[in-house]
Amino acid sequence: MAASSTKNATENSIEEMFERFGPNYRYYVTFAGMLGVMSMVLSVTIVNVAVPSVMGAYGIGQDKAQWMMTAFIATMTVSQLLNTWMTEAFGQRLAFVIIICVFLLGTAVCAISPNFDFIIMGRIMQGFSAGVSQPLVMVTLFQVFPANRRAFAMGLYGMTIMLAPGLGPAIGGIAIDAFSWRHIFYIPVPLCLIALVLGMIFMPGGFRPRKLPPFDWSGLILLCIALVFLLTTLANGQQYGWVSDELFIRLGIGLSAAIGFGWLQLHSKKPLFEVRLLKYPAFAAATSVAFVFGFGNMASSYAIPVFVQTVQGYSATAAGMALVPAGVLLMVMFPISGRVADHVPAHIPIMLGLLFFATGAILMAGADVNTTFWSVAIFTMIGRFGMALIMPPLVSSALKTLSPEDLSRGSGALNFIRQLGGSCGINILVIWMEQRTQLYNDVLTATQTPANAASGEWIARVRELLNASGVPEALHHSGALHYLGSVVEAQAGTLGFQDGFVFIAAVFICALIPTWILKRAR
Repeated sequence: MAASSTKNATENSIEEMFERFGPNYRYYVTFAGMLGVMSMVLSVTIVNVAVPSVMGAYGIGQDKAQWMMTAFIATMTVSQLLNTWMTEAFGQRLAFVIIICVFLLGTAVCAISPNFDFIIMGRIMQGFSAGVSQPLVMVTLFQVFPANRRAFAMGLYGMTIMLAPGLGPAIGGIAIDAFSWRHIFYIPVPLCLIALVLGMIFMPGGFRPRKLPPFDWSGLILLCIALVFLLTTLANGQQYGWVSDELFIRLGIGLSAAIGFGWLQLHSKKPLFEVRLLKYPAFAAATSVAFVFGFGNMASSYAIPVFVQTVQGYSATAAGMALVPAGVLLMVMFPISGRVADHVPAHIPIMLGLLFFATGAILMAGADVNTTFWSVAIFTMIGRFGMALIMPPLVSSALKTLSPEDLSRGSGALNFIRQLGGSCGINILVIWMEQRTQLYNDVLTATQTPANAASGEWIARVRELLNASGVPEALHHSGALHYLGSVVEAQAGTLGFQDGFVFIAAVFICALIPTWILKRAR
């Protein structure tokens, strides 16, 4: 009854907004919602290029610095499921205003942080806002567009949530090189303030007081425990050892919390994750594709800028700029692919998109230190072209199977699964590349023996160069060996990245299976 009342109130509010602003109202609210989401999602990746600066500023290591990303992603993943409760409690407009205010407060905490713990606190607040905003805006766009244009609307939505993370490293790199790492947190503020004003005018729902609905606090706590412990298990496996007691304890706590969360969702009257929605075959298949899509998307978005910085020696700005052409392509393609998806079966563009994404990853698997800037940019564009084909039909096909009462929970569940895939993707990819890099390093090192004529000749040439440079003769041999070790390590790192891109391609190929199920379920 409460859900039905909320639904009717929302529909009446949307009708009133159309009467007030005319048929163009859908574009006004779309711009307001997309601007808010883009400003918040931009913060997902904008800090990636600031990790070295933050490590130096606070004297911390990589194991602690990575929490800037992990804290944001874990919180954003959890808060995807809070959209339904916030909408029922406050309405779409007030919920939108609240999450933007929380984001601005988190931004201020990060920017003026006296120590690293305050940065983590601010990133948690930012992640909460970014997570709630995505399904909220998705449902709003789905409601204000007619049925025959909803894939187009999802194309606009997809353009926002995919374009912002792609541009984040470039914008962050420019800000750091021009000013300092603290300035990256100020970048989304003007966009947030504009979105705040527009949201107060155009978002439906009004500011009417409401009775707070029941909330599944136990489920939220268990989900937070599960994500934090499982993600830190993956992130710290290499440091503590994969068979260490500490890692098994973390894994045990995480799995126990995840099982407890699943059991609660099956028996709760107001679950965070509506498990019963998975009884719809099309929605279940779409969530499977969304998980794999999030996995591969976040993994590739992480791997490419790190590859060009560590293997090819790009600056933070240049690494970010390598992703800009792909971001521009996404901006152009998403509305077009959304229009196409309104007229063709969903599985066709999704399958084509997965194949394009896999092709881009395979091409990156052949990249090395000699690969040109524009080659990397083109390979990335091929993959992002596939992304533009996937997102609109995927979201539209998932939500159109649900009743209006289930839209909010369905969008939250879909975004949660996609973001969960992204969280797993980054951690698993890093583990895979570290393992492969170590393997290649051991194999290549084992070949560097006196019997290796090529290495012997190479060492002789390096010694000649050292001699010509005026280096004392006593240091020639040790210097040449040290340089050889650096070359071996760099080559192993390159091969590790190449295997990582092959792994990403394999993930996208595997996603063809649930896509075929989506076709059958349609």
